[in-house]
Amino acid sequence: MSDITATIDISEQAAALHREAVVCDMTLPWGNWEENKNTILDRFEAAGVDFVSLSVGLDRMSLEETVRRVALERARIRNWNERFVFVEGVADIRRAKAIGKLALGFHFQGSNPLGGDSNMVELYYRLGVRHMLLAYNQRNQAADGCSERSDGGLSRYGLKLIEEMNRVGMLLDCTHTSYRSSMEAMEACCTPVLFSHSNAYALCPHDRNIKDDQIKACAATGGVIGITGVGHFLAKDMQATPEAFVRHVDYVSSLVGPQHVGLGIDHVYYLDHKAQQRAASPNTYPRGYPAGSGSYLGPEHIPEITELLVRRGYSNVDVTAILGGNFMRVAEQVWK
Repeated sequence: MSDITATIDISEQAAALHREAVVCDMTLPWGNWEENKNTILDRFEAAGVDFVSLSVGLDRMSLEETVRRVALERARIRNWNERFVFVEGVADIRRAKAIGKLALGFHFQGSNPLGGDSNMVELYYRLGVRHMLLAYNQRNQAADGCSERSDGGLSRYGLKLIEEMNRVGMLLDCTHTSYRSSMEAMEACCTPVLFSHSNAYALCPHDRNIKDDQIKACAATGGVIGITGVGHFLAKDMQATPEAFVRHVDYVSSLVGPQHVGLGIDHVYYLDHKAQQRAASPNTYPRGYPAGSGSYLGPEHIPEITELLVRRGYSNVDVTAILGGNFMRVAEQVWK
């Protein structure tokens, strides 16, 4: 199934908070497909989202393919400049909200787009890539992924990548990375770290979710854990609901504080492509995935998440921080 139908009534208090907040989604898949790309950003705008980070590079993409993809997406956003603002700094996100446009940024889900060359970090940063995870599920030159049969940690090259990311101001993202690799990465990193779209393993024991000491280590860097709306990472029944999402918010908030929680919805709007991708890549998706396309929260459910946070008794300050303020704080600390 796709995203569920919105069912929660939004109170005036939650609606006002949602309008006031700078709502940031750290992860929207945006790779080498076109299925429903012509409508998905409209849905984020309609849901009152202010910033979306697009996955323009993936571990399965070569350096050449990624450079071409980045060039294509920069041109696409430039041609849509009456609707969108391309983000190079936090001020661009605030400016976009002030003028009623959706802010768009770039990130990579994996480091293979660098082609084994750490010098590419600075080039991609100059092209707008503002965060990058080291490995996507499987082992690569930098690190082990979370679905590998073993966990060898970081390579020397992986450590060099983190050093270079720190130098240029690119945020380190430990999502999809193995336990040992993520812990070594957070220890090596000199700046706050993201888990841009990861949930609590204690609530849903899936390889893709993160354990309590990973959550605590991320918070110790000053970083943010973005809760994801993917059903098979939210609940054992694999159903995506706002209530299941907020249970993960509650868990991480109780463990390290709401100042370390954000949104990484990771909405899958390309259901046919996703089903084909999983079927063709059993080593990347070895266990814990639905037989079909899956169940996902969409942008329409973010206002419902706001309402549930209000109902749970989160303060106005904490709600606006979770919706985007925490990510903005970290981005201001790291981006150069």
